[in-house]
Amino acid sequence: HLEEAGGGLAQVGGSLRLSCLASGTIYFIGSAMNWYRQAPGHAREFVAEITALGVTNYDDSVKGRFTISRDNAKNMVYLQMDSLKPDDSAVYYCQTGADWGQGTRVTVSS
Repeated sequence: HLEEAGGGLAQVGGSLRLSCLASGTIYFIGSAMNWYRQAPGHAREFVAEITALGVTNYDDSVKGRFTISRDNAKNMVYLQMDSLKPDDSAVYYCQTGADWGQGTRVTVSS
């Protein structure tokens, strides 16, 4: 089970921090964790990944602005989002393997 939190309304240039708690049968410490997002009328798209060893990957659209991190002691993964743009508005999902969270909505207002 994955549960996201931290979405909300931000202004252009502002910041938000998303969190995702993994529980249940997910083997968190050995799993790569990903963030995806889906804007209205658009397909779900990859945002960022952090591997079990802590290696990170980002979509070019967020590189340099977003930072993914994990806390294995808490079974948590985070997405720090800075310099937000209106195009960042979407529902953000946490994912690992076949597991998806329910999503948390981010709205960036100009």
